[in-house]
Amino acid sequence: MASTKITLVIEPRGKPIKKLPKEIQIERDASVQQIYTSLAEASSFSIHRLRITKGSDRSLVPNSKDTTVDDAGLKDKSVVHVKDLGPQIAWRTVFIIEYLGPLLIPALFLFPLRPLLYYNFDKPLPEPSDLQLLVCGLLTVHFLKREFETVFIHRFSNATMPARNIFKNSAHYWVLAGFNIAYWVFRPDAAAAKTTNEISPALLYGGLGLFAFSELANLNTHVVLRGLRRPGTTERGIPTGFGFGLVTCPNYMFEVLAWVGVYLVSGLSWSVLFFIAVGGAQMASWAAKKERRYRKEFGDKYKRKSFVMLPGIF
Repeated sequence: MASTKITLVIEPRGKPIKKLPKEIQIERDASVQQIYTSLAEASSFSIHRLRITKGSDRSLVPNSKDTTVDDAGLKDKSVVHVKDLGPQIAWRTVFIIEYLGPLLIPALFLFPLRPLLYYNFDKPLPEPSDLQLLVCGLLTVHFLKREFETVFIHRFSNATMPARNIFKNSAHYWVLAGFNIAYWVFRPDAAAAKTTNEISPALLYGGLGLFAFSELANLNTHVVLRGLRRPGTTERGIPTGFGFGLVTCPNYMFEVLAWVGVYLVSGLSWSVLFFIAVGGAQMASWAAKKERRYRKEFGDKYKRKSFVMLPGIF
């Protein structure tokens, strides 16, 4: 009876990997995930730190328990390249750190750091206005919701990312949503320093209503997206429900609308508008890519969208 085991030739790609075996034996009907497991154990690396590609065409060997060695096109004496991706950090941890900055910074700027930040204003500094307190509250609610979704709702297609990227990923939220918005909106001479009687009721109540609606709608969208992916898999279904008939990514649409609500309540602060513009541009790029992926992945089963993020605009 012919043996079902094959031998794979292992070659490092890039910097050398200590303890990496030159060959491994594996069953043809074993999952390719077992290749990752074997090499991770041998090299004492996390399974997520390794990237394995076929030597024949450089195509990725997926870290999947649903794909067999035979399905991946690996034969006896096939060469596979193993690359060390460097120290990794869990995506869930990345998002927690990203949102922690803008969650804490507004309250720090508004209270303990206020005398230091606005030292050049006449003393004594005026107390934060009700509008500034309200904006601080909206920012806190928004990023507490983000942290809640990160811990309890989101499922991630990739388990980890290179740890060195944490600083780049966090900069957008810590700098633009944290330092930028908090410093300018909480200044003693900011538009939000006015009393609630001095701001247009349309801006105040319109902004609060838009914020509340959009935050709840965004949460609902994330719950829908969570239900499309089975735990432990990267497979997705076609999303349907509130907002999905209008655009490809209603979560991005409601995200933008929530920040427009903050913009209105802030007294039309340019710093909030700047954050919306930068974040909106990035989300629009992601939404366009997702629409292309849906069309490719689901074909005729997917109802193509004319707009990916904002109806009538983009």
